[in-house]
Amino acid sequence: MRNFQGCHKGQGATEYLVLLAVVLIVALVSVALLGFFPGMASDSQMTQSKTYWSSASPIAISETSARFSTGWGGNSLVYLRFRNNGAYPIRITKLLGGTNVSISSVYCYNNPAFCTPDGPKTMSDYYYLAPGEEKYLGGGGGLSIANAWLFVIAGDVPNSAVTNDYKLPAASVICQNSAAASGTLIVNNFGFEYIQYMEGQQITKRQVGVKPLLIKCGAPGG
Repeated sequence: MRNFQGCHKGQGATEYLVLLAVVLIVALVSVALLGFFPGMASDSQMTQSKTYWSSASPIAISETSARFSTGWGGNSLVYLRFRNNGAYPIRITKLLGGTNVSISSVYCYNNPAFCTPDGPKTMSDYYYLAPGEEKYLGGGGGLSIANAWLFVIAGDVPNSAVTNDYKLPAASVICQNSAAASGTLIVNNFGFEYIQYMEGQQITKRQVGVKPLLIKCGAPGG
């Protein structure tokens, strides 16, 4: 009886080792696949980013979209809707991202409701937000707001119309030129420089996110 029990113990240990090996192999394959497909992000990462930025203060991001641009030099065009969650008026002066990268201009394209003529515009002239107020920054047709502000992050191909004045080369991962696997835009240390108007004073501040800005990319477009 002792030998019979010992046999079963040995068999159980062997089965455990086999199962452990299978689990490790599956884990390694999953990691390899995530590394193979650029711009992949888990659902939990996307949820954490969206939750954090939608409740950030004083500047929250209530809506996002992004895509690889086939017509603007292979850059990632981005649409963001901002909201002032704070108790005081603010004026956004810069967008921040990556490592000490910032822009203070955006390109206004085909949007006479905001600017005439088209061209680079100083961000602080357009992004004053009262408490609770929302404004957007968009880029190109096919996004939530078509043909609005052009805001590009990163990009591999130079384009004469996309200068550093309104290009934020801060993304660690950009959108992909693939309708089947368009990827996820990932920007670490994304944030804002802004002026806060508080009790007669104008105070310049910075808000840098503790969570990366993650945006699921849509299908590529012009």
